Amino acid sequence: MKHLFIVTFVFICSFCSAQPKEGVDTNFHLYLLAGQSNMAGRGPLDSLCKETNPQIWMLNKNNKWVPAKDPVHFDKPESAGVGPAIAFAKEMIKDNKNIRIGLIPCAWGGSSIKVWQPDSSYINHSHPYDDAIGRTKEAMKYGVLKAILWHQGESDNNQQAVANYMDRITVLINGFRTEFNSPNLTFIAGEIGRFGKGVPPVNNVIDEIPNRIPFTSTVSSDGLKDKGDKLHFDAASARELGKRYATALKKMIKETK
Repeated sequence: MKHLFIVTFVFICSFCSAQPKEGVDTNFHLYLLAGQSNMAGRGPLDSLCKETNPQIWMLNKNNKWVPAKDPVHFDKPESAGVGPAIAFAKEMIKDNKNIRIGLIPCAWGGSSIKVWQPDSSYINHSHPYDDAIGRTKEAMKYGVLKAILWHQGESDNNQQAVANYMDRITVLINGFRTEFNSPNLTFIAGEIGRFGKGVPPVNNVIDEIPNRIPFTSTVSSDGLKDKGDKLHFDAASARELGKRYATALKKMIKETK
């Protein structure tokens, strides 16, 4: 019992000492998580969700830094689950123990790209774009924004929406970069799940983003599985998706050195 108390005390102290403090820390790397439900996470919660790491933090709904664990998002508490964020963060700290990761969850399940523009409202009195700007600027008081991870398109996977998707994603990326005063800010978009027959039409547009917009990349959903609803990734696939985001980002970093 005494040993357990000591271990617990040391564990708690490690988090206390790592608690982000206001003042820009260049070793505190921030990532904006935006899009819809598969970025928010809908994979079933499991034992891995109880784990935390003193190097990985997330901004909660009250704009307070807390140890990161799934569910990271709070858009729809009744269905929030495992997403790609934690696995992404774990991959990013693997080779660098001197940094900390700050996740900024801003995705909204069911949100089309149309509501990701200034002054657009969504459910529960939310404003996806404006809220993401505000929360990210709050986070930037503590660290450095390194990239935006985007996963969205299920709500726009139809002929009419796909026709306008590239124009809208271009406006969105330019808007974020302007708001954060970072013209070369990295933007990584993930393909939606390939759970039906053939390639979802919106994936063809997503895959074209790096050819149209500089400092962007895309992540494949090939081989990933749904949780049985033909819409949302299961927990294992959501985590694999997170690893793929990290791989894409590390590749971009290497290529710019």
